[in-house]
Amino acid sequence: MNISVVSFGVVIMFLFIVLESVRRGILETKYSLLWILTCVVLAVLSISTSLLEMLANLLGIFYAPSLLFLFGLLFSLIIIFDLTRRISQLNHKIITLTQDFTLLKQELKEQEKIREGSKK
Repeated sequence: MNISVVSFGVVIMFLFIVLESVRRGILETKYSLLWILTCVVLAVLSISTSLLEMLANLLGIFYAPSLLFLFGLLFSLIIIFDLTRRISQLNHKIITLTQDFTLLKQELKEQEKIREGSKK
């Protein structure tokens, strides 16, 4: 069995998993776009051996199917960077929310002390 056929099968299975995750609400649509793009590019490269050969020759790669793994690795790095960026943004939001919560909690305690002092 040809490595390109195996690659195409794996990519199509992964695309199905991504689409099914979006359909079930496990994965948000905005986060799935990069995964879908990755699957489409890898599927096109897997099925189009002439395009794959041309790109491999252009990049000086001896074994063209290894270009599929190179693109997969590069897309994985892009996705990891994107997820790291999103995690950093969420971490910043969590810190801000924690600080706001602490300030509101302290203000509430001060107001309760004022109320207790005015009752006496």
